[in-house]
Amino acid sequence: MKLSRCCLFSLTVLLAVSALAQQPAQIPTIPTSGFPGLDQYRVSRIAMFTDDFGELARYREANAALQPPKPGENRVVFIGDSITDLWHLDQYFPGKPYVNRGIGGQTTPQMLVRFRQDVINLQPKVVVILAGTNDLAGNTGPMRIEDIEADYASLADLARANNIKVIYSSVLPIHNYTDKSKEFFAQRSPEKILLLNKWLKSYCAIATNGCTYLDYFSALVDEGLMKKDLADDGLHPNAAGYKIMAPMAEAAIEKTLR
Repeated sequence: MKLSRCCLFSLTVLLAVSALAQQPAQIPTIPTSGFPGLDQYRVSRIAMFTDDFGELARYREANAALQPPKPGENRVVFIGDSITDLWHLDQYFPGKPYVNRGIGGQTTPQMLVRFRQDVINLQPKVVVILAGTNDLAGNTGPMRIEDIEADYASLADLARANNIKVIYSSVLPIHNYTDKSKEFFAQRSPEKILLLNKWLKSYCAIATNGCTYLDYFSALVDEGLMKKDLADDGLHPNAAGYKIMAPMAEAAIEKTLR
């Protein structure tokens, strides 16, 4: 029995699809960063990178349950990465209407994606932004300094457009005094941290930008590195570190509200 050209083509397509379906699934790979810990982290985040890059699901329900600010309430949203995520604001700022919207591992592109949901829609008077260290590490891929700075400016533009005052926190110093701090330190050039902080300070000094610069770096640094007793892993402040940061944040918020 002879088959028409149309039937032959359809049969060929079916055979090809069947052959592809029988092949074992390919495990996604990413280019190596040269840091085993970072490579492992990025591989573990592939599903998130493709399905929910900004991690909007993290706070969606909490945001829906949060009531609008009461009349006269000075709501403040803290947005950032793990340094913010791990900060128990209720313990360091008891009774204050401060909302934590930190997500561990995030970079500035991810914060831009979720800025409307996790900041603007919550109607704060002030947003405290602490970001950049994971950009330097390359958590979501290599980033140029100028691209990080552009993201900083975009976050501030979004806040200003919605009448939210901005406090820009400096990138924190890091140290390599302990074994578990060495890879974090190698991923984050102290020189680049200084460059970002210099840009942030200059950006906040421009009156029309309307931003306050919060210089955690100077209070936590010793001879160019994070003071050893303030961060067990060289990157994330411990209780002693947050104890220094808290009154500085409070002073910056009071100044910005005035």
